[in-house]
Amino acid sequence: MNLETFYEYCLSKKGVTEHFPFDQDTLVFKVGAKMFALSSLKQWELGNPSVNLKCNPDLAKEWRAEFEAIQPSFHMNKNHWNTVTINNSISDSFLKQMIDLSYDLVFNSLTKKNQQEILNLD
Repeated sequence: MNLETFYEYCLSKKGVTEHFPFDQDTLVFKVGAKMFALSSLKQWELGNPSVNLKCNPDLAKEWRAEFEAIQPSFHMNKNHWNTVTINNSISDSFLKQMIDLSYDLVFNSLTKKNQQEILNLD
């Protein structure tokens, strides 16, 4: 997956906004003001792209054991966040599945009111 595809896929999800809350390098995608994906633009430019995605703890452990490209996230809650190195060992469809899961986990953690506001967006 390239940066443009990652960017467009994240923004295609209902109610998603992009931010640079930490610096001008770290692109963060949020739903309902909560992060579900973040990535360093510089690492994409250098050819070492990775993405931090939220995950449920049991599945995170399972995927880390199965895929070398999936590791606990640096500077994040390691039980709930994975860093996924984007290389040939992770298919685009699997990466999209992980993005979907991350989005769903965050969306489902929002209040019912916030969820409904997002669902009502055009």
